[in-house]
This record gives sequence, structure tokens and C-alpha cells, in this order.
Amino acid sequence: MKARFLPLLMSVAIVFTIASCKSKDKAETTTVEKEQGFKEIIIPCQNEGRSDAEFYRADASATSANLQASREKALLAAKQRLASLINSKIKSVTDRYMNETEVEDRSNFEQKFENMTREVVSQTLVDVKVTCEKAGSIDGGKYQTFIAVESSKTAIRDGISNNLTNKDKIQVDYDKKKFEEIYNQEMQKLENE
Repeated sequence: MKARFLPLLMSVAIVFTIASCKSKDKAETTTVEKEQGFKEIIIPCQNEGRSDAEFYRADASATSANLQASREKALLAAKQRLASLINSKIKSVTDRYMNETEVEDRSNFEQKFENMTREVVSQTLVDVKVTCEKAGSIDGGKYQTFIAVESSKTAIRDGISNNLTNKDKIQVDYDKKKFEEIYNQEMQKLENE
């Protein structure tokens, strides 16, 4: 008879042990929240604003007394963040490209390359895709809008590459294969961050 109840008794003990561990974790979290005054905030569109292997992405929010103004401000802020991200990554690519290739007039090439990159980024930002948009009203009769945007990494790379091959003075020092190799390595670093 003891042999029949032993498995049942063991099962009940395991269930109580697991249940007590779960409730202890929950109690600890609640205590930390109360003691430190921490309350987690869920930010809409934040996950849609994370870059990956295929897209540069950014998110932002804005508040205004006018719903449309809050949307436009959030979109502008998201585009600015996206442009900043793209420019910093392209700068890394440019620096590595310059160090790994032999360029005759290094400073002239670098300046022209950066100017051309800004042109490509500006053109690309016109065609960004909104991947998430959430708006709502907040206290005081105002509106808040959250937006996430994206731009294709391939479109940026191809735009830069096409502009480089079309500029006679830069074309002499431009190695398309080497540039694309470095660009793809830097994009992989971004994805891993």
C-alpha cells in the first residue's frame, strides 16, 4: 500500500515545491518595484524600430496639442535617428575602406565620398517605410504618436555604389567589390549589437 502512495506523494511534493518557487520570484520582483519605485513602461513601436540584417530601422515619439503635428514630429524624429544611424555606419565603412585600399588623394576622396553618402541618405529618407504607428491622447488634451521607420540596407549600399561609379574623379580610386565586402561586414556587426 505504501508503494502505491509513494509516487502520488512525490508528485504532490514536486508540485508544491515548484509553486512555492514561482510565488517567491514574483514576490521578489514586486518588492524591488515597491522599494525602488520602478515601474516598467511599454513603449509602442520600439521593437519595430530595431535594425536587422536587411533593414536600418529607428523609432521615435512626439507629443502635440494637434494629432497631425504629433505624427509629423514623430516621423521627423524617427527619420533623423535613422539618418544618424546610417551615417555612422557608412562612416565606419568609409574608414575601413580607406584603411584597406590604396587611395591616391585620400582626403579629397574621403570628402567627396562623405558628400555623396549624404546625398544618397537624403534621397533614401524620402522613401522610408513606416513599419509601426500608434497614436493616442494623453492628459492635458494632447496627443502622442509613436512611429518606427525602416530603409533597406541593400538600397543604401547600391545607391552609394552607383553614385561612386558615376563620379569620374572618385571612380579611379573605387573598388566596388572591396566596398561591398566591408559594407556587408559592418552590417553584420550592426545586426549582432
